[in-house]
Amino acid sequence: MQSSSPVFSSHPLSTRGFLKLLAFRIQIVLAYQMIAVVVGWHMYELTHDALALGLIGLAEVIPYFACALFAGYAVDHHSRRKFGVLAAVLTSLNALVLVVTSTMTLDNPTLWIYGSIACGGVARAFIGPSYNSLFALALPRNQYARAAGVGSSIFQLGLVIGPALGGALVAWASITIAYAVAAALAMSAAITLWFLRIKEPPPASPSPIFSSIGEGLRFVFGNQIVLGAQALDMFAVLFGGAVAMLPVFVQEVFHYGPEGLGILRAAPAVGAILVGIALARYPLSKHAGRWFLAAVAGFGLCIIAFAITIHFWVAAFFLMLSGIFDGVSVVMRTTIMQLATPDEMRGRVASINGIFIGSSNELGAFESGIAARLMGLIPSVIFGGTMTLVVVSATAYLAPKLRKLDLQQLH
Repeated sequence: MQSSSPVFSSHPLSTRGFLKLLAFRIQIVLAYQMIAVVVGWHMYELTHDALALGLIGLAEVIPYFACALFAGYAVDHHSRRKFGVLAAVLTSLNALVLVVTSTMTLDNPTLWIYGSIACGGVARAFIGPSYNSLFALALPRNQYARAAGVGSSIFQLGLVIGPALGGALVAWASITIAYAVAAALAMSAAITLWFLRIKEPPPASPSPIFSSIGEGLRFVFGNQIVLGAQALDMFAVLFGGAVAMLPVFVQEVFHYGPEGLGILRAAPAVGAILVGIALARYPLSKHAGRWFLAAVAGFGLCIIAFAITIHFWVAAFFLMLSGIFDGVSVVMRTTIMQLATPDEMRGRVASINGIFIGSSNELGAFESGIAARLMGLIPSVIFGGTMTLVVVSATAYLAPKLRKLDLQQLH
């Protein structure tokens, strides 16, 4: 039996339901990140083909985009918790399929791997809407800003530890053991969420699926604050992300080995973790829109500074600083989305936000590669940082409600 009402305390970390939700999130992020790293290594061992690695991302992104809006509808009209549990169980089953591909001789092991990754894309489409909907139920509205900082730090921690743990298990044990640990983590996440005691509202009355999805789309595109926040973050990542080009910088500019790539990849996450912890203690409320815009502008300036430096540790510092600015923008966007979204639309709005943000990572890598081919490596990254500043200016002009936003207006 679920409890009749959540018990809230003065700080999010003192709320048992929120702690369980964080435990679910760190476990599922660790599982997903481990699978992403290990499956790349596994696929390259099987094929020795770089294109096969690129197809892994495609195998996940296509089903994710195809299912995201329907996942948001399902979460809004049924149990948020149960869909989160099912997504975690599916992630665990996918990892077990990968265990089989690493231990048994199959006719077409790559097809099994691509199929498993595609199912993982379906599972990921449900995880974001489920988490965001439960986040709003686990806490009172006046704790959303602090909780967003904590949640961002937990997510970034998973992004750092997951790949490191996956790589270490492959190096010191085996691919099979790494997949098995990921499966165990995902199943543990499912169990954690199953025992989450949060009262969910009664299921919404049935409505035509496409008209309901259209209602969610109209809300996002008709709300200047929500649309501005999503678009600003999307275009910042689309133009300003230098992560895709880091292997080239490490080899051709800084002349470091793989350890240098690991340091530079971890630097933004370290910055994001630090600022998430700080914002959990000192949440930004007044002038939230200005802080949001300033953070994205700071991110763009850091990317430009990274591109023009020739010193490895200076570059690492600017990437860490970019992570700090990006962490501020992520926390602000998360808080704005939670406060501005009606309870009955949280799943659909979270799924639309996932499409905005999820697409920007893949498209950003593509944009970085094309720009580097046309302009050269360093000019292309400078161009991306400059375009981020242009996007900030355009958003400040086109979305004055976002620019002038105080979070108190949304309570």
